Amino acid sequence: MLLSVHFLSSQPPHPLSFHQPFKMASSQIVPGAALLAPSPAGNKYDMMYYLKGAAAGGICCSVTHGALCPVDVVKTRVQLDPVKYNSGLVGGMRKVVAEEGAMALTTGLGATAFGYFIQGWFKFGGVEFFKVQAVDALGEEKAWANKTGIYLGAAACAEFIADIFLCPLEAVRIRSVSDPEFCDGLADGFSKMLKADGIGGFYAGFLPILAKQVPYTMAKFAVQGAAADAIYGTLGKKSSEMSSGGNLGVSLGSGVIAGVAAAIISHPADTLLSKINKVGAGGDGAMMTRLLNIAKETGMVNLCTVGLLPRCVMIGTLTAGQFGIFDTVMNVLGASKFHFHDPNSD
Repeated sequence: MLLSVHFLSSQPPHPLSFHQPFKMASSQIVPGAALLAPSPAGNKYDMMYYLKGAAAGGICCSVTHGALCPVDVVKTRVQLDPVKYNSGLVGGMRKVVAEEGAMALTTGLGATAFGYFIQGWFKFGGVEFFKVQAVDALGEEKAWANKTGIYLGAAACAEFIADIFLCPLEAVRIRSVSDPEFCDGLADGFSKMLKADGIGGFYAGFLPILAKQVPYTMAKFAVQGAAADAIYGTLGKKSSEMSSGGNLGVSLGSGVIAGVAAAIISHPADTLLSKINKVGAGGDGAMMTRLLNIAKETGMVNLCTVGLLPRCVMIGTLTAGQFGIFDTVMNVLGASKFHFHDPNSD
């Protein structure tokens, strides 16, 4: 099977100067250990680069979302029952622990860790793929001038693909958080939801998850890219001139800024997503009818503000951690993260 794969040469000053076919025999299987192998000379942004980016993305999303599962449990409870959970993030945690025990804060951990590994695989790997392909098609100079648009387009395409796989797992997670007696784990939750609601039950929240995740991811990558460029500009250095520790610091700082911006933009859809997966929410009828009913019942102000503070804390920390872990894993795998380059600065 002959697959035409475009990639960038690692030799300056014209890294986008050629294309080559990438031949893969159907009998060839790339073992996991191959991720540790460097890309062949001249093939810096080849298929192995995208696989490394996907693996790093899966790891960073799984680790960060899993670690912040207790915050997510409280945030979801606040969105579903703001009258009961009205004492903030810390107060909400205390209430959950007092009523249900400390382990209640890990409700949905399996679905969270697995679901966001899959999502991170397609999201981060997809963003790297679409960015490189856009630069390859446009050329460095045009890509540099339109890098924000490339970030936005790459993030939107990658997130749409990722959400197809994330949505069923997120549905199980939210159902288990809203009803702790619903299931005893990820497999049990899938089985019970399938019997109760059919395949459609897993995708009841697909439109809300798109409305939440696509703008969130677009803002996340565009703002992080702009913030990182601004930090490098302030320091008067390029990423290639910084130490690994310095680049990690830039990733963490820009990640916090991007996370807070993305959390605010996507919060109304996140609230709708939490509510639509609660049994009976929005009444009967088509999904859009239920969503409109929930929006009317909740009110726009509440959609935008209820649970926002814990979500900003969660997403700001999470996004910083994701970019930091992503860069670290990429370095461990021997891959140099793609950065837009201004050819006029040479």
